Amino acid sequence: MTSRYRSTQASEGVNSPSPRRRTVVKAAAATAVAAAVAAPLATALPARAASDAPAFLHGIASGDPLPDGILLWTRVTPSADATPGSGIGADTDVSWVVATDRALTNVVSRGSTTATAASDHTVKADIRGLAPATDYWFRFSAGGTDSAVARTRTAPAADAAVSGLRFGVVSCANWEAGYFASYRHLAARSDLDAWLHLGDYIYEYGTGEYGTRDTVVRPHAPTHEIITLADYRIRHGRYKTDTDLQALHAKAPVIAIWDDHEFANDSWSGGAENHTEGTEGAWTARQAAAKQAYFEWMPVRPAIASTTYRRLRFGKLADLSLLDLRSFRSQQVSTGSGSVDDPNRTITGRAQLDWLKAGLKASDTTWRLVGNSVMISPFAIGSLSADLLKPLAKLLGLPQDGLGLNTDQWDGYTDDRRELLAHLRSNAIGNTVFLTGDIHMAWANDVPVDAGTYPLSASAATEFVVTSVTSDNLDDILKVSPGVVSTVAAPLIQLANRHVHWVDTDRHGYGILDITAARAQMDYYVLSDKTKADATSSWERSYRTRSGTQKVERTYDPV
Repeated sequence: MTSRYRSTQASEGVNSPSPRRRTVVKAAAATAVAAAVAAPLATALPARAASDAPAFLHGIASGDPLPDGILLWTRVTPSADATPGSGIGADTDVSWVVATDRALTNVVSRGSTTATAASDHTVKADIRGLAPATDYWFRFSAGGTDSAVARTRTAPAADAAVSGLRFGVVSCANWEAGYFASYRHLAARSDLDAWLHLGDYIYEYGTGEYGTRDTVVRPHAPTHEIITLADYRIRHGRYKTDTDLQALHAKAPVIAIWDDHEFANDSWSGGAENHTEGTEGAWTARQAAAKQAYFEWMPVRPAIASTTYRRLRFGKLADLSLLDLRSFRSQQVSTGSGSVDDPNRTITGRAQLDWLKAGLKASDTTWRLVGNSVMISPFAIGSLSADLLKPLAKLLGLPQDGLGLNTDQWDGYTDDRRELLAHLRSNAIGNTVFLTGDIHMAWANDVPVDAGTYPLSASAATEFVVTSVTSDNLDDILKVSPGVVSTVAAPLIQLANRHVHWVDTDRHGYGILDITAARAQMDYYVLSDKTKADATSSWERSYRTRSGTQKVERTYDPV
């Protein structure tokens, strides 16, 4: 790919149960299928030859690009019976090669490691000594078998003057609800520096238990709700057999964070809505199993305290703070509860919030991007004016930022939000853009300091929320045609939330985030039909925030 960066430096190196309560905007009442769908463990893998030679059945991938390095990933299947989660299979030597050309003739790094059952035969290679802002190609080999060749790309040098960045942006991919055409359309592009997955890469539910419009398009493996380490490994393995997902992983590096469904619905530090302590074992064991499988199966570097919060830099143009909003948060409270304002409750945890604030303040890049798994912008309902609502809310112990619909979002943790937004304002930190998934809808928002008086009050940041890849949104829940709900709901949402410039409650797809020094723009793309493997993609809308404004505006052409 032709470089889209201004400066490149040359260097080379060699590395050594049934569903429970659901929140209203996160796919409310999941519907069970009429008949049980059986899926034997073997269906978690594609067909393979009778030979017992090692095979790369789950693709290869890269992630977390650095100016001098990239993290490579694969899973080798050493024998037909060594399926994900089986805990069996011989130790297998796996080698890799990294080159500057697709034919792998100009090799800049090579090495080897051993894949074992202890890590579910997954392997990672953290390659360093590479040149910044450079395309590379890589391949794994084992027992005489070669994987396909994949492309990756390093980040620009920390002090590089970067003219532009372009990322694919996705979230919320429920295997049973449809096909991953969004990944296919992103993989077809040749202009992505990386792609961001903002959470819910997998879902934990059993077959038919969640969000399929009464039709399981393709059954999970395992078919039951995942709880154990073996379960989580099998589910990750199932996802990695998707050819569209494999194609995207082979085209560009991923930058991923987790949300709740990598664990269980509405998870928090001490449990989850979709976990019954005792009956389903201890939450600590389930959480540990989910984290272990995630880091085994994803090209993600374990970060601070073995979580996904970390920071990447892309020259002088942008840095990207990636959040973990599940490991440290307090338990969610009920909708309408004044407890959302309790300063002793947190969504980030003290250490992570301090880390985020310090990083935003110290940043010397043009843009400060925040990978954020749940919506930070207020989402409230009600017809009372702000001057009546606020005193009434305080009197009745209701949320002072309005009657939030989804307390799993930052709406349920308003003290953390107020502290963060006040930090942005008091330190004159501009050009902060939150990139968000989770809610299964597309949004373009200002992030107001005071939602009740907005737009008279200031906006501290902006937020682009991408819709789901396949997970149910409002038209799916109500079983109506796409666009019907949005036509009615969007004006009402915007009337009660004047910082919301646009919301689409109905469609599925992905985003393209394009950044220059002058603006950050999100192009929203939608699929023709998530249940069709050959679904087409079309541009729907675009919004941008101009440098220095902290506000969103519509633009009428994709980049």
